[in-house]
Amino acid sequence: MGYEFQVTVDSENPHTLAKWWAQALGWEVEPSDEEFIRGLVQAGHAQESDTIEFEGVLVWREGQAIRDPEHPERPRVLFQLVPERKTVKNRLHLDIRVGDARYEVAEKLEQAGATVLHRGRQGPSEWVTMTDPEGNEFCVS
Repeated sequence: MGYEFQVTVDSENPHTLAKWWAQALGWEVEPSDEEFIRGLVQAGHAQESDTIEFEGVLVWREGQAIRDPEHPERPRVLFQLVPERKTVKNRLHLDIRVGDARYEVAEKLEQAGATVLHRGRQGPSEWVTMTDPEGNEFCVS
């Protein structure tokens, strides 16, 4: 029996980073249920301090998820608020697999705020190692 999973990324600004990654992957930010959030706060199950307003929408302060709207069976990615900045290399990273469009996609991501670290090649495989706006490494291959 297999288990479902999600990928969780520590983040200083989870809503901003979730928006960036959703655009990078062609995914969507999971919508916020403002009525549900307000109801929990009004009932005393959550505090106002558990929420923030992001781009005019009431959201949970602690995190934001993104998902592939065309393939709901794929794991979601959750960006989770943490107090510290990233200081060392990731032990796990995402690979964006686009085949022959890797350099074109890498250029678009760089224009959107990513940074190119290096271009790699091993046998027939080529990739571009990059960082997102918070410094998390990923590859475009």
